[in-house]
Amino acid sequence: MRRSSLDLPLHTGKCPAWLFAKMQKLSGLISEAIIIEQGPDAFLEKLSSAFWFQAFGCVLGFDWHSSGLTTTVCGALKEAFRDLTSYGIYVCGGKGRTSRKTPHEIEVIAQRKGFNPENLVYASRMSAKVDNSCLQDGFQLYHHSFIFTKAGKWAVVQQGMSEKGAWARRYHWFSSTLESFVSEPHNDIVSDKNLATLNMVDAGIPETRKICAGLAAKNPQDTLRFINTIKPDKLPLRHKILASDLNSRYLKKIFLTTYQKKPRDFEELVSIEGVGPKTIRALALTSELVYGAPLSFKDPARFSFAHGGKDGYPYKISQSHYQKTIDVLEKAVKKAKIERTDKIRALKRLFSFYGNY
Repeated sequence: MRRSSLDLPLHTGKCPAWLFAKMQKLSGLISEAIIIEQGPDAFLEKLSSAFWFQAFGCVLGFDWHSSGLTTTVCGALKEAFRDLTSYGIYVCGGKGRTSRKTPHEIEVIAQRKGFNPENLVYASRMSAKVDNSCLQDGFQLYHHSFIFTKAGKWAVVQQGMSEKGAWARRYHWFSSTLESFVSEPHNDIVSDKNLATLNMVDAGIPETRKICAGLAAKNPQDTLRFINTIKPDKLPLRHKILASDLNSRYLKKIFLTTYQKKPRDFEELVSIEGVGPKTIRALALTSELVYGAPLSFKDPARFSFAHGGKDGYPYKISQSHYQKTIDVLEKAVKKAKIERTDKIRALKRLFSFYGNY
């Protein structure tokens, strides 16, 4: 997995309406240029690159190191692609409550375009669940954008806020590089603030994930008996973090659910409704202390200035400069569209000519 590092401080305030309108226009033009020249899959791949995405936001004129770059760029893209329907790329989700509407948005588009949304909805839900429950790094998700094509390729850009509320961490996913939802699934993670992390998607602990799934499928009484043998006050510091949520009353209810569902593997366990960070912590700790399965505490987290930034850093945005960029790129995209149309017509004429012989 590629790893990238960048501080993302949480900034207050909103993107000015005039800037957001220009970001929407310019983001659409840049996206069109990439799709015309390289195709939709290449565009998704670029979005799943932490550094490309950051540079993209900088070119659009947002604060180069602000957490707001993520939410605003994704918002601008979502608006831009409402008018770029011919490319078959769709942007769903967003910040806060909007993020929770992502599965419904995917289903609405699928119904309109006539394809099965099941795999896409699953990918959206699992990517969010993994970054909230399986990678417990102290960042709670508050933004989730899901970008996909009708062919089923997708990318995820989502962001979490630290428990102390001062920093953000961005997660990038790409379907073409994904081999497993629960083993090194990320394309990039952007952060430079490392907190105590329980990493249940570390590729080095497949046996631990297997044991967790097995425990979840056991009779709840047996699993709780194992957990009750754990004495939080006698554990090392990192174990005290895990043991802080060992509430038998809560766990009995969720373990009854997992017992009834009997997950076949760790991914299926994570996908069960109600299985969250507390459940994963309890199973992980039990797996290590009772079965000797190792846990991973590795934190997997590892630009340019074109138009300035909205707050005047590194310099104030020149609206005339920004508009000139839009005008130039708009002409280039129109030219590319015309050239592509001419090429298609030429090929059709050629086919027609040879078809007569």
